[in-house]
Amino acid sequence: MLETILAVKKQELQQLYLPEEQQTTRRSLRDSLLESPYIAGLIAEVKKASPSKGIIREDFNPTQIAADYNQAGVQAISVLTDQHFFQGHRDFLTTIKQNVDVPILRKDFIIDPVQVVESAYIGADAILLIGEALEARQLHELYNQAYDLGMEALVEVHSEETLDRVLNEFTPRIVGVNNRNLHTFETKLSQTERMASLVPEESLLVSESGIVNYEDVQDVVEYGAKAILVGESLMRQNQIVEGVQRLMNGVGES
Repeated sequence: MLETILAVKKQELQQLYLPEEQQTTRRSLRDSLLESPYIAGLIAEVKKASPSKGIIREDFNPTQIAADYNQAGVQAISVLTDQHFFQGHRDFLTTIKQNVDVPILRKDFIIDPVQVVESAYIGADAILLIGEALEARQLHELYNQAYDLGMEALVEVHSEETLDRVLNEFTPRIVGVNNRNLHTFETKLSQTERMASLVPEESLLVSESGIVNYEDVQDVVEYGAKAILVGESLMRQNQIVEGVQRLMNGVGES
């Protein structure tokens, strides 16, 4: 599946144009996650659909969802901007950034320098860079470009092999372990446990995918995660504010 997504992304790049640059204040994703009052920093995701699950939320109002996250006290908001596979849009990110006071992570398949510039222009505070989608040197170049433009980057890996390739090139300040295999979409929280000891101490470890309740949060924190990224399970909540509280505090769980 990842190969298919990247092929489409390369086609889209041929038509990509840069929007008007937003005048915006950058907010630090890393600092916000480290200052969490919860047992882990929470990046809550705004996501309408995915290739593996189809439509996740029918009544999708990205600005309202982000406002609910903001009210619930999340440390950061991840916004899907890929249109073809996730029904996102870069305009969602720009509007959300103007209406919340936490850092915004752009979640997309970024493979080219022009997308990094685009991310800065639309107001992103940080971008996702996927280790499985890039050669280590190319990833490092995009990473440095993001920081040069005043953003941060969350470097996501799934396998030990990908993490090794990245660490042989450089040490990211934020490392995400995706518990979902992007080739098969199989998800196991044990992937964070397997990978945690391999992530350098100076890198903030984020556990991504498959986290649905407070017990899961406790598990990945015990494995070594300092933060989590949660999308689908929050998107399926009727009351998002209460859903965040249940997820992070265990309140109301039977």
